[in-house]
Amino acid sequence: MTHDTSREQQFEAQRGRLLTIAHRILGSYADAEDAVQEAWLRFARQDPASVDNPAGWLTTVIGRVCIDMLRARAARAEVPFGDGSPELVVADDVDGPEDSAVLADLVGIALLAVLGSLGPEERLVFVLHDMFAVPFSDIAGIVGKTTGATKMAASRARRKVRAAPTSPSALHEQRAVVDAFLQAVRDGDFDALLDVLAPDIKWEHHTARGVTVTVGAAEAVDAVRRGRRAKVTARRVLVNGTPGIAAWSSRGKPLGLMVCTVKDGRLSAISSITDPVRLATLALPEP
Repeated sequence: MTHDTSREQQFEAQRGRLLTIAHRILGSYADAEDAVQEAWLRFARQDPASVDNPAGWLTTVIGRVCIDMLRARAARAEVPFGDGSPELVVADDVDGPEDSAVLADLVGIALLAVLGSLGPEERLVFVLHDMFAVPFSDIAGIVGKTTGATKMAASRARRKVRAAPTSPSALHEQRAVVDAFLQAVRDGDFDALLDVLAPDIKWEHHTARGVTVTVGAAEAVDAVRRGRRAKVTARRVLVNGTPGIAAWSSRGKPLGLMVCTVKDGRLSAISSITDPVRLATLALPEP
C-alpha cells in the first residue's frame, strides 16, 4: 500500500466527522464542504511522519479553517444566519412528534440558528468542546487565546444557547402562538391578532425588490388586513426546527414563507419571504 493511498484512507475515515464539525460551526453545507476540502489539501501536503494522531490533527485543522472562514465573514459583514440569506430547512409540522429521535433532529436544526447568534470564537469553542469533547487546551491554540479565555468563551456560549427556545416544551408553546396567529388571520379577528402580537413586533418583508421592515403591532395588523384579500392556503410548517407558516396559491404555487420568533407567549418577530427566486431555492412541503 502506498503512502498516498494510506493517507487518503485515513482522511476518508474522518471525513464524516469533519463535515459534521464544519457544518455545526459554519451553518452551511456548502461552506462545510469547502472547509473539509481545504483540510484534505493540508493533510495531503503534510509529512506523514509528523502526524502521530490523524484524527486529532485533522480536528485542529478543520477548526482553524472554520475560524478563518468565520472571521472572514465578520470582516465582510456577512450574516449567514437570521438576516441576509440563511439556509432554511422547511418541513411538515404535526402536533407531535412524540418520537424522541425526531424531536432530537428538530432541536438540532434549531440549534444551528442559535449558534449563528454567537461570535466566531464562541461558536467554535462551543461546538468543539461541548459537542465533540475537544480539550480546551487544544481549542486555545486554534483561536489564539489562553486556555482560561477559551473556557470563558465557552461559558458565554452556553448561557446564550441555554437561553434559546430549542427545547420540546418551548416548541409546543411556539406552535400554540403560531396557531393562534393563523386562526385570528383566518377569522379576521384583529383584536385576537393584537393579543398574539408583541407591541414592538418587528416584521421583515423579503420581496423581489428588496427588504423592508415595519415595527409595531398596529403596522403588523395593517399588513395582515391588506394580505387577507388574496386567496391563499396557509398552514404551519417547521422552519429550521421551529414553527413558521407557508402559503400557496389556489393552484399550489408557493407564495410565501414566514419565519416566526416567539417570546413570552407572543410573536416578537416575523421574517416573511415572498421573493419567487428565493422561494424556488427552498424545498417546501406540498400545500
